Amino acid sequence: MKKETLAAHNIRYLFWAELFGSVRFIQPVLTLFYFARGLDESTILIVMMFFSIGVLAGEIPTGVFADRYGAKQAFLVGALLALISHSLLFIAFEPWVFFLSSFLTGFAATFFSGADEALIYESLKLSGEEGYMDKAMGQISSAKFIVSIVAVIVGALLAKDLTEPQFRLLILLSILFMMVQVVLLLFIKNPPNQGGFEQPMVKQIVDGLKAIRHTPQVLWMFINISLVFIPATAIFEKFDQKLMVDAGLPVYSIGVVYAVAALIGFSASRSIGWMTERINRVSLLFLTGMLATGGLFIVALFDTYLWVVFGVLLVLKLVSAIRYPVYSQLSNDVIPSNVRATTISLLSILDSGFDLIIFTTVSGIALGGFTPMFLACAGIALVGTLIPIKVKG
Repeated sequence: MKKETLAAHNIRYLFWAELFGSVRFIQPVLTLFYFARGLDESTILIVMMFFSIGVLAGEIPTGVFADRYGAKQAFLVGALLALISHSLLFIAFEPWVFFLSSFLTGFAATFFSGADEALIYESLKLSGEEGYMDKAMGQISSAKFIVSIVAVIVGALLAKDLTEPQFRLLILLSILFMMVQVVLLLFIKNPPNQGGFEQPMVKQIVDGLKAIRHTPQVLWMFINISLVFIPATAIFEKFDQKLMVDAGLPVYSIGVVYAVAALIGFSASRSIGWMTERINRVSLLFLTGMLATGGLFIVALFDTYLWVVFGVLLVLKLVSAIRYPVYSQLSNDVIPSNVRATTISLLSILDSGFDLIIFTTVSGIALGGFTPMFLACAGIALVGTLIPIKVKG
């Protein structure tokens, strides 16, 4: 990609904003934190459901907000809301506080959902580089893996005894890093052709729906991505800590495992361009989908073996690092500029719907233990992988 362009500027600042905004020192012990505060497996899945409800509630208004006022403004509102939601963990001793925090976290995420892709794609178009969308998103996504390499090790070490003061320290440290993100977002520059949509909100939403109807391939593509992501990332990552500890891994070593996984994710994110030059993007999505399905099936049968859990964790981290940037390139190639953020947000509503259905179903199955839960997850991922994808012709 060219240097000294608006795209290069925005990619650079979004990378650093993603890096600081992704710092969650409590992440390597989050599930253990939930259990320490009195939650069980079923309640943890309900916490995840409230995240999805927050996303569902926020997708349309925040997508409209981004198309009207620009991505920069959307990012700032979302970052401030994320600060509030994470701060609630200080006083989260009852399930309803966890539910509220999760809801606000989901709502905050929607200010970035769609707006980040719209910002980067429109910035790249100005310099005729929209074909590098997947590479750009891979670079930005790699920030969270860099963070993980350090944050998960530090977090696991600081919370090695799983005491209340240790949990509070992790939450406070994350809030300080999130404040830095807010400052970095002030340097983002909206492309001249982004924002300023002045038609009525209903017209904006209708135009987004028309964009989806006229390009149904983007809808099927999104369903493919969602049905693999939810079980392989959203659900598995909520229980991998419990799996590893139950299999004999000391708590202080969780950070090292996560750091190795993050290094793999970082390398994969930074290699998206190299991969797509050698493997067709559609084939890449199919291969990674089958890897996710296989990993979930294996961990369902051998969840008591630490090396199995560790191996599956690494495979699923690789899968998650590759699939989203590739999808971002394929989908943005067919979404119109004027309602890009709105259209992506409308698609994300479908993802939230899948979240609620799958989390509700899996939460019931989870009562029977990890084996039936992950077998169900493998089946869902397989269905998603087999959904055909057609690219822009």
